[in-house]
Amino acid sequence: MNTYRIPEMAKKYTEHDMIQKHTDLPLFPEFRTRLLYAFLNKHSTLAGYSELYTLVTSLVQLGLDTHDMVSVTNDAKEQKSARSRQLKVLAGDYFSSRFYYLLSHSGHIDLIGILSAAICEANRLKMNLYLKMKQLKLTADEYIGQLVEVKTQLFLSFANLLEERFYVVWPEVLRLFTRCEVLLQEIDRSESSQPHQDSWGFWHVLQQATREEKKLLQSEEPDPAKWRPLWLKYKVTPQLHQMLDTCMKELQDKLQSFEPEKLGKELLSIGEPFRRYLSAPRATQEV
Repeated sequence: MNTYRIPEMAKKYTEHDMIQKHTDLPLFPEFRTRLLYAFLNKHSTLAGYSELYTLVTSLVQLGLDTHDMVSVTNDAKEQKSARSRQLKVLAGDYFSSRFYYLLSHSGHIDLIGILSAAICEANRLKMNLYLKMKQLKLTADEYIGQLVEVKTQLFLSFANLLEERFYVVWPEVLRLFTRCEVLLQEIDRSESSQPHQDSWGFWHVLQQATREEKKLLQSEEPDPAKWRPLWLKYKVTPQLHQMLDTCMKELQDKLQSFEPEKLGKELLSIGEPFRRYLSAPRATQEV
């Protein structure tokens, strides 16, 4: 089996001097990338392309995620902020261009079409999510579910390329891993000093809040600092911990009975950070 080295390979593109100097980037899609690499490496004919396929998919995902970091307004007058915004746009385009370049120069034109269709679907789902958020027509469960769907689209597109024995299990395993990943990120958000409107906590509180509390959340000039007591009241962080624990147990049960057993053990090792996080001692969570 080849050694997994996709993040190191991606650094050739992500550690560009201009990007590092003027802006920040989203987190590398580590769990989904490792999953895709593990499954492709078990393919009788595609194993030789596992690094290429996984690398370009991770770059496309980084491109999409980088564009998501661009603010929807352009009212920042300060030069540094404006430059960071411009670099995010250019960095996202740059990562996407590397995907086209690497696949076209290696002759894998079919995969360009497959991933391009997945990009369109991911953007369609993202726009639907944004519209529901703007209209406040979203539940907390729907928020998590739709976020998982957006984040898995590029990787789901490989289902038809995998060997038949993995065709059914790939989407299920991918979604469970991605749900754990999303929940872990939501926990980090819930523990931040400034609660976010684009978070599970917001939609959870909105569902449970009183009329006056909903007015506070929906004000035209929201003050996230004033939301903190609501995050405490409705136990946002503890509930997210419980959701992550439930998801991780479901994932472990799935992988422990996985065929082939060797791949199941490999996938369990990929999910080890989730298990370690849940088992780590921590102070009693109040938010």
